[in-house]
Amino acid sequence: MTITEIPREEWVTFFYGFNQRHKGWLVNTEVVSDEVPGQIEAYEMPFEGITPELGDRADEIEIIVGETADQHLSHTVEFPTHIYLHQTPEGADESLEIQSPSERVVLRFRSAILPEMVDGL
Repeated sequence: MTITEIPREEWVTFFYGFNQRHKGWLVNTEVVSDEVPGQIEAYEMPFEGITPELGDRADEIEIIVGETADQHLSHTVEFPTHIYLHQTPEGADESLEIQSPSERVVLRFRSAILPEMVDGL
């Protein structure tokens, strides 16, 4: 497995491409914090997107899963500090980890395959 840290100055551009490549893929989201040792918030739900809101005073990254409005689940990571992309040896995205001072959120794909191998693309 290859782990790549995404530099802060590339977060907006990175998430734009990441969202385009993975929209609709089935994901699990896990939240780990001091209060919660490891909680699955979403299980095999369609990935909708990740939106970074970066500013001078406060930073947030919102993760959205679920394909219809009544199914949408979102999780907001406040004051993110690090973003790591985990890839298979073949270069397929396996998971994405977002860290903040208070928690770590891991978005895992049900299947780690190269985007060009997905039907319909």
